[in-house]
Amino acid sequence: MSEEFKEYLEHTKFDKYLCKLNKKLKGKKIIIYGAGSFFHYIKDNYDLSKLDVIGISDMKFMQEEEGKSFLGYKIIPKCKMTDYNADCVLVATLRYISIIEDFEINIFKGTKTRVYPLVRLPFWELVRMIFIG
Repeated sequence: MSEEFKEYLEHTKFDKYLCKLNKKLKGKKIIIYGAGSFFHYIKDNYDLSKLDVIGISDMKFMQEEEGKSFLGYKIIPKCKMTDYNADCVLVATLRYISIIEDFEINIFKGTKTRVYPLVRLPFWELVRMIFIG
């Protein structure tokens, strides 16, 4: 699986996008959403230290786990994300469109929190994924 992640991240030019994110989000409080093998690979192979990550969230984290550590980040249950007043949530999943849409409509509507993909597909591939599947 890690070889597939490596190829995907090279294809999406993640290293260049990460540099842009570092500049764009400098001084912003960030929550990472998505604590699966994809994010684990990114964490192990890329320097995320310039991002001010205040915690990591995932639907698998329960309220009892809040504040514990996962991959060096504080666990934030999904239902508690708005309590942290993050400036930004970076969605660290391969299929991020529906998650971003859900967050913008149902969780962060009316807040100043912005939601972005941690890894962004090229525009035409994104269109193809949405309309073709």
